[in-house]
Amino acid sequence: MTDDQTNDRKPRRISVVLSTYNAPAWLEKSLWGYAMQTYHDFELIIADDGSRSETRDMIERIREQTQMLIRHVWHLDDGFRKCTILNEAIRAAKGDYLVFSDGDCIPRPDFLAQHHAAACPGRFLSGGYYKLPMSVSEAISVDDIRSGRAFSVSFLRSSGLPFSPRWLRLNARGIWADFLNRVTTTKPTWNGNNASGWTTDIVAAGGFDERMRYGGEDRELGERLENAGIRGKHVRYQTVCLHLDHARGYVNDADLRRNREIRDETQRTGRTRTEHGLQVSAERSQKVA
Repeated sequence: MTDDQTNDRKPRRISVVLSTYNAPAWLEKSLWGYAMQTYHDFELIIADDGSRSETRDMIERIREQTQMLIRHVWHLDDGFRKCTILNEAIRAAKGDYLVFSDGDCIPRPDFLAQHHAAACPGRFLSGGYYKLPMSVSEAISVDDIRSGRAFSVSFLRSSGLPFSPRWLRLNARGIWADFLNRVTTTKPTWNGNNASGWTTDIVAAGGFDERMRYGGEDRELGERLENAGIRGKHVRYQTVCLHLDHARGYVNDADLRRNREIRDETQRTGRTRTEHGLQVSAERSQKVA
């Protein structure tokens, strides 16, 4: 029996969680992508890992311009604490279904509609992204996003996008996109730039492990969900988002090794819940604007 045949439950409301840190220009482009969504029953939760006031000011401006429901969850900048602020965002969310992405990813207008359509019990959705070079990332304007040009291969080529077989990800739709998801040899994983799941499943798993820094920290949640019998499902060709380029000065070998150790333990022990997640965050104060 297929997912479509067993899928008798759909999200009542979606909470979109976007991570960000001191990148207001990129976040603004992402927010305009959500303003243009064809699916409208959602709220936005900005999981802000300690950005300066420019980000807060921009969010307030976008609220006024778009009338979107945006919650800004923020904590002090104390190094890379993405998992901690993501947990705070989960606690602030009102939806029964959570879609996670990053504030440097612009969603195609059908992004949330596709997540909603593909959601089904006992599954989390594993999407992907199309990474743009810096020159194209800078060239995309708010008007390009609002008009839909930003997702046209011809427009991206004219802006300097080099040829790639991955253009197929931008063009595939409908039955063709579904076929590509089914035949891909890539394992479905929880990818922080494009993943979704039921709020109850994510809370039961303890959310994100706050011991982790950059490097596989998102995938570890998916590995706990898999251990609990919540299987990944590919939607990489249906849920399209453009990933804007940026530096990654927070990457270091020590954190990568520590994260790998935690993930190895999760896989070895079959752990389904972290004791370093949501229950830890519940004891902390948060600022929600």
